[in-house]
Amino acid sequence: MSHLTDRIPLLPESAAAVQAGLNDPKVKKVLEQAVSQEIFTIEEQIEICEVPAPPMREQKRAELITQKIRSYGLEAEIDPVGNVIARFKGVEPDGPVCAVTAHMDNSFPEGTNTSVRRQSGKLFAPGISDASRGLACMLQVIRMLVNSGVQTKGDILFIGTVGQEAEGDLRGVKRIFYSSGIHIDGVLVIDGADPGRILYGSTGSKRYKIEYTGPGGHSFLNFGQYPSATQALCRAGTMLSDLEVPQEPRTTFALATMKGGSFVNAIAEHAECEVDLRSEDAQVLDRLVKEALPLFELGAQLENARWKVTDPSLQITCKVTPIGYRPAGSQKPTSPVLQAARAAQEALGIEMTAYMSASTDQNVPMSIGIPSTTLGAGGREGFNHSLSEWYEPVRSYEGPQLCLLTALTLIGIDGGAAPLLPVYTASPATEWQDSL
Repeated sequence: MSHLTDRIPLLPESAAAVQAGLNDPKVKKVLEQAVSQEIFTIEEQIEICEVPAPPMREQKRAELITQKIRSYGLEAEIDPVGNVIARFKGVEPDGPVCAVTAHMDNSFPEGTNTSVRRQSGKLFAPGISDASRGLACMLQVIRMLVNSGVQTKGDILFIGTVGQEAEGDLRGVKRIFYSSGIHIDGVLVIDGADPGRILYGSTGSKRYKIEYTGPGGHSFLNFGQYPSATQALCRAGTMLSDLEVPQEPRTTFALATMKGGSFVNAIAEHAECEVDLRSEDAQVLDRLVKEALPLFELGAQLENARWKVTDPSLQITCKVTPIGYRPAGSQKPTSPVLQAARAAQEALGIEMTAYMSASTDQNVPMSIGIPSTTLGAGGREGFNHSLSEWYEPVRSYEGPQLCLLTALTLIGIDGGAAPLLPVYTASPATEWQDSL
């Protein structure tokens, strides 16, 4: 994996800061807890998975996470949108604040059976890895830290977020950074299993619902008289599929869902679809939006023109509604969170497996200039977001170890090396509004 490590060369001060932490006997001892408590953490992961948390309905799981954090020795509260928040306080009032987050929602509708099945060393259940493993990892980090006797210079803010998946649209983390007033200098998101993966960038996305409406009619008697909503959608979809997008920065589009019409013998009076537009670069994403969205209005115009329908009351109309926005962001290899994470990987003997962009809760803080990355929670996973999702607890202790060592390096240990994380001083403007 030398080609990966070459992309994020370690600065001497980063390696030295991690090593200073490892030289602290208390830190060494607390890292061992991740191994001795591995079975407990896995059982807690199963317990979390079996508490329903469909998108936008995370309350029961939030109450469970709150109760557990309190039992482990930290005060915890649920904020107005449902996020669970707890703080481990450092000894320096002006020290940096690092947020460690894991999302609470999963991708499955209400009523999905999330009972966990054990087979051949693996755990099977919808959501057993995403997001149950991330939450279990965060709770393990809390237990380790509270029981360690380690005094930190800065604070660690532990957050279980809501609304990360699907229509949640990063609702929880947007509230934290856009309107809560909570000061945060850096972010470590726990998401995914692989501890060898480091995210340097955030894939931005804009999502839209497209609706076509027309008069409808009989498929035979009214043929040639009225335009079709489904055919307008098909015309637009064909044009969308012909768009050229750059490979670097990686940019994609998807006509993700489609439905319309009522009967096989009727000209469709309604059709709709959902469109997903993505890019690693914010400006490229904006250009893609400007290219893609007019195609849907053009689809309506072409369908009306095909049948020479000029009466506005009989024409197909097109309505575009934004349904999701995840901001894009990127950072240099010298970012303190990337340096701390990579140095911690190396110190723990974790092989770097990926250095990439993705879409997680990190999107929001990274887009406004707050150093952020996403770390794996340990173990192996497969078929995430499907009913066949599985998790295998192979060296799963590496996730909590990596997260804690990275966080300690960023905020500093009392009597040890200076924190790698600087205090964030910018005041970003945003158009996002806090609405429940």
